[in-house]
Amino acid sequence: MGIMAMLGLASAAEVAEGTKAPAFEAQDQNGAQVRLSDYQGKAAVVLYFYPKDDTPGCTAEACSLRDGFAAIKAAGAVVLGVSADTTMSHKAFAEKFHLPFSILADPDLRIIEAYGVKMPLVGIAKRVTFLIDRKGIVRKVITDTRTKDHDQQVLAFLKGMS
Repeated sequence: MGIMAMLGLASAAEVAEGTKAPAFEAQDQNGAQVRLSDYQGKAAVVLYFYPKDDTPGCTAEACSLRDGFAAIKAAGAVVLGVSADTTMSHKAFAEKFHLPFSILADPDLRIIEAYGVKMPLVGIAKRVTFLIDRKGIVRKVITDTRTKDHDQQVLAFLKGMS
């Protein structure tokens, strides 16, 4: 086993493109229960995992998705962020940066582990985005996230999905 594999850096997400997205339910920053099934048949889902609220890369990524939110919505998708932070941490983060989408709290790592994006040792989420179609199928897994223009990465794939 190589050092990259030992560090968990080379491993791809366990949830592959073309497979059914694992169901989940979690509370967002406003205390609302959010389920993947809520969007089935209604909207594509941009499910993005990130390590920690209010850190430089995570803030750049969230603000990029905020800035592209109208275009993402117009492309028929919703944005859901997930990290191991608490709802209180998410609320402060969302308010500070005026984030218009739900950020799900996953302190027990249920969703993070279901999607295979847990960082070994530190136990937080890797930066990975899953684009899930209206039928609940993963259409794209983005592991090479460009934090400053992640909205453009997402939009390019959403346009190809419709």
